Amino acid sequence: MSVEELIARERVEVEAALDRVMPAPQRWPARLHEAMRYAVMAGGKRVRPILARLSYAAAGGNPAEITEAVCGLELIHTYSLVHDDLPSMDDDVLRRGRPTVHVAFDEATAILVGDALLTEGLLVLATRPGGPEWAARRAEAVAVVAAAISSRGMVGGQMADLEATGQIDRSTEPTADDLERIHAAKTGRLIRASVELGAVLAGVEDVTLQSRYGERLGLAFQVADDVLDAVGSVDEIGKSPGKDAEAGKLTFVTLHGIDAARRKLNELEEELVEVASSIEGDDGDLAAMAKFVTRRKS
Repeated sequence: MSVEELIARERVEVEAALDRVMPAPQRWPARLHEAMRYAVMAGGKRVRPILARLSYAAAGGNPAEITEAVCGLELIHTYSLVHDDLPSMDDDVLRRGRPTVHVAFDEATAILVGDALLTEGLLVLATRPGGPEWAARRAEAVAVVAAAISSRGMVGGQMADLEATGQIDRSTEPTADDLERIHAAKTGRLIRASVELGAVLAGVEDVTLQSRYGERLGLAFQVADDVLDAVGSVDEIGKSPGKDAEAGKLTFVTLHGIDAARRKLNELEEELVEVASSIEGDDGDLAAMAKFVTRRKS
């Protein structure tokens, strides 16, 4: 199976489960639920829940058992995108090829959509899979994800990104260390948590390898994002290109250049394939995902 076929198969499973776990659009308050679905069901790669499913399968589990649970990751990720696009943050008007939530609805609704998706995502993780036999693993799953998106993780990375861009005052110029910390927190922590989550739900006690794989994959994802922002088109990336340079953002490309960013992606791919083989054996699905992320064009 090619990596494209793998992603297509996984996306079908995840998107069917997303439809099941999200509130129906006609349910009160209907406008909020309509906007939530607009944000979540607009497409996207579904990398985070797919990673959790693949990590669970690598540990010997049947991923169908946890598909609804790991949809919580996609709801939380989408919340971060909705808030990231707000006028007070990145002020983006396009996401996944169509108007962002604050443009399609309004800014107040977009803020509430983000709030609702965050809490709904945690609720999904806390209640699925159902049954007392899953209780301990559900609790650990919530703890893993909550730590990843906390002020020491994703939200902290967003704050540091605002500081590095000059939107929030800081006393020193941003450095390469700042860039690595921002990427590791803002993007990398939830990706790392996704890989850890699959292992935790499978009952794996030592998730050191999964953490390393997830951490390096998160960095690769963000470096690839930086490259795409610099060279991609609206049709390819589904959002406004060139925004990072225009806003003076600290990215791998603005700090090191395109060529260095592409070399970094090659290095990360080699490292990721090696770690993946330690988790699942040679030529497994996690190795395929590493190649998908480092070589992606959208």
